[in-house]
Amino acid sequence: MTSRRFFLGLASVLLAACASAPAPDAHPPIVFVHGNGDTAGIWHTTIWRFESNGWPRDRLHAIDLPLPGARDDDTREQAGRSSTADHMAFLKSEVEEVLARTGARQVVLAGNSRGGNAIRNYVLNGGGDKTVSHAILGGTPNHGVWAVPIEGFSNNSEFAGHGPFLTGLNRAKNAAGDEVTGPVKWLTIRSTNNDKFAQPDGLWIGKRGVATGVTAAGPELKGATNIAIPRIDHRETSFSPAAFAATYRFITGRDPGRTDVAPEERVVLSGKVSGAGTNIGLAGARLDIFAIDAVTGERKGGAVYTRAVAADGRWGPFTADREARYEFAVTAPGYATTHFYRSPFPRSSDIVNMRPERVPEADKNAPALALMTRPRGYLDPLRDKMAFDGQSPPPGAVNGAGVSTSRIKPAGLPRALVAEFNGERVVGRSWPLADNHVSVLELHY
Repeated sequence: MTSRRFFLGLASVLLAACASAPAPDAHPPIVFVHGNGDTAGIWHTTIWRFESNGWPRDRLHAIDLPLPGARDDDTREQAGRSSTADHMAFLKSEVEEVLARTGARQVVLAGNSRGGNAIRNYVLNGGGDKTVSHAILGGTPNHGVWAVPIEGFSNNSEFAGHGPFLTGLNRAKNAAGDEVTGPVKWLTIRSTNNDKFAQPDGLWIGKRGVATGVTAAGPELKGATNIAIPRIDHRETSFSPAAFAATYRFITGRDPGRTDVAPEERVVLSGKVSGAGTNIGLAGARLDIFAIDAVTGERKGGAVYTRAVAADGRWGPFTADREARYEFAVTAPGYATTHFYRSPFPRSSDIVNMRPERVPEADKNAPALALMTRPRGYLDPLRDKMAFDGQSPPPGAVNGAGVSTSRIKPAGLPRALVAEFNGERVVGRSWPLADNHVSVLELHY
């Protein structure tokens, strides 16, 4: 009888403890880490997809590394570039801020390309093994962009698979030889063969015909869940619908309800204007937003928003019409007045980030200069249906998913320009280069 009462009492204690224990967080905070040279803004379509599946907006945070470009030699100071230590320290501070703001115990980290290097470094060397539950690495060159000595490239680069940084990250963590750090759960996403930075030949790093010592499987890590998605390119390892679905499934254990973007009724936009190659606010910049005609790209009257950007580069908020098309005109000392054209914004975003253009010397005598750019993927004529100003494939687009921007020099009077890519259609206008104006037609998807 005494034993029965003891076990019944023990069972009651255990049940009470289970009832009072915190339930697993259905929507843990996710911190997104951009790649080499990129901005936080590259994640806005991924964030829209999470929101479209019920993830609270205040639990989705994209970092904006001030100097996003990696050093050529990680051991040497280089103006305008960041080291692996800089990158890790910034990520650590951002994670700590998110944990403090949300009250969560751990975050999920998702990184594209170089962003995965910082994640791995933080988990191994910065205490992230305690603050991170899941880590997702899209297209991260975990075994290098090259893994053998190549003339002109430093063996101390963070992208050298045989260099000290990556060999340190990849050293075996247990008797099984796992390259990942527990108890964090790891996912790598790679292309089957279409990632420009996971190629056995050095074509995409300017070394055609030179063996890199790397294969398409270079982004995989022993001890991680490794998946390969056919035909995606280097950036699509993080920003494509298929990569989103894999990421969502890895975090939650179930498929997302949708991989498209659900529109919302009230759209509010804000972001940052920064200088060339940095995420540091551009002092003295001005932003004017105009509603434009969906066919001609012409302005429908005066500016609907005008602001001198803040000292930190921030602008907004601007309440937008989700059906409308807009021109974002950025003027800043030392830059061309840059006219950004985008598809309508179906949802709000606080990372509508822009960098104005400088005109290359070789283009300064052109009548006009216009760019079609796809930040979240590449332009591959073998795979994609696309055109720029009626030219298909767009000038400069080459087979093999290695180019993300097309440049044209339209002649004649200012006129409508159209950029098309797999069903997305961006409308803009040409501007006289003699007056120091440049057009950028930027694709969302």
